[in-house]
Amino acid sequence: MSDAGEIEVEQPQGYPVLPKDVAQEIGSVKLFNKWTYEDVEIRDISLTDYIQIRQPVYLPHSAGRYASKRFRKAQCPIIERLTNALMMNGRNNGKKIMAVRIVAHAFEIV
Repeated sequence: MSDAGEIEVEQPQGYPVLPKDVAQEIGSVKLFNKWTYEDVEIRDISLTDYIQIRQPVYLPHSAGRYASKRFRKAQCPIIERLTNALMMNGRNNGKKIMAVRIVAHAFEIV
């Protein structure tokens, strides 16, 4: 402590260096932090406008308003459309967390 009541703080030496494999994975977006979008390709040219994989997501829960305009649901990520389709029947209405968990478990099985 100095005379004026100030506290002396040591300067940090620097940031720790991450391993190369960890640094490469930080920049990539993976579905459920497990599956990459790099190998996904749509071969049918007529479906490329309706199956959206251009903007990868971590979880299929964007809370987007895809029904407010005509054909905007085509911009919704395909994995989120699958999740939303699972919560359509009576007792499953509004249970999106359960539907996300089912999709993640199904991906692990496949």
